[in-house]
Amino acid sequence: MRRLLLLALVLGLSACRSGPGQDTDGAAQSLQPHVLDAGVPAGGGAAAEVAPWDAQGRVVPHQARIGEPFTYELILTHAKEQRFELVPPKELEQFEVLEQTRQRQDGASGSVTTFRLKMSAFELGKLTLPQLSFELTAPGVSQAVAVPGMEVEVLPTLPPDADDKGASLLDFQPPTEVPIRSWRLVWILLGLLATGLLAWALVKWLRRPRPEVVAVKPLASLDVRTRQALDTLKSEDLPAQGRVKDFYFRLSEIIRGYLGERYGFEALECTSSELFASLRKLRTPGLPEDRLMRFVSESDLVKYAKAEASPESCAESLAFGYELVEKTYVPPAPTAPPPAANAPGTRVS
Repeated sequence: MRRLLLLALVLGLSACRSGPGQDTDGAAQSLQPHVLDAGVPAGGGAAAEVAPWDAQGRVVPHQARIGEPFTYELILTHAKEQRFELVPPKELEQFEVLEQTRQRQDGASGSVTTFRLKMSAFELGKLTLPQLSFELTAPGVSQAVAVPGMEVEVLPTLPPDADDKGASLLDFQPPTEVPIRSWRLVWILLGLLATGLLAWALVKWLRRPRPEVVAVKPLASLDVRTRQALDTLKSEDLPAQGRVKDFYFRLSEIIRGYLGERYGFEALECTSSELFASLRKLRTPGLPEDRLMRFVSESDLVKYAKAEASPESCAESLAFGYELVEKTYVPPAPTAPPPAANAPGTRVS
């Protein structure tokens, strides 16, 4: 009999603890994603086929009080070579995004990317969360996709029997005198201390040793600096050390920096498709676009898709860097010296 009473007491306490807005039943629901555009192919060719992926979501808790935070969790199951980036949602009328996190776990046959958005709502009733958009990047293509929002029930902060018990929101109170402690003496002492520190710093600055003037070596030309960087990369022989990925990161940075300075645009921060789009808008005589496109594609596969590259491929890519400088660099025209003061010329009276 005592065991039955103890079991009933435990069940009663569990039922009292689970109230509105505290449901932790976090079963994820399947969501139907859709593609917003057909995709942008890398290198200007035909768009590659994107492997299928799945989306699930849940709201924890599914009942939340107005103004209190809840978590919207999206679980994306996809291929390992795919990458999802959340597009920040724009101004929301009913919700506010307080915090967002992204976590990726790679498995043997695929990957799982989890997005968690900590949100709060400011309207009562059953509300539909906003649709979330993502940038899907896969080998050879980039797509814009979206996942529909789920429902969340927003409850008021007052209990259901608030009117019966006479509970209501408090009205504005009349002005009340509040004593305020004076910190005037403390501020005066702090001011004197600050003045003394400033005077000491001024004396130290006036007595500082004067720096010596050092002649600055003029900056070498673009082709010389680029070849020096290629020579340094060649001497390190990273592929022989098994650091093929580091080799392509360094070589891609050297070539992009050269192209950006040679043709006057930001090449280090743009994507592969943006790089070729910018080059096609400029006048680039002698630029081997096919070779450059093949190098960029091979470099992206090694850097981001974990593809392997043979030592021969690494040597060909390094040789392409030298060839690119040789074919595209044009030395600047020499500056004409200013005429001498006593040079003959037309006299102006």
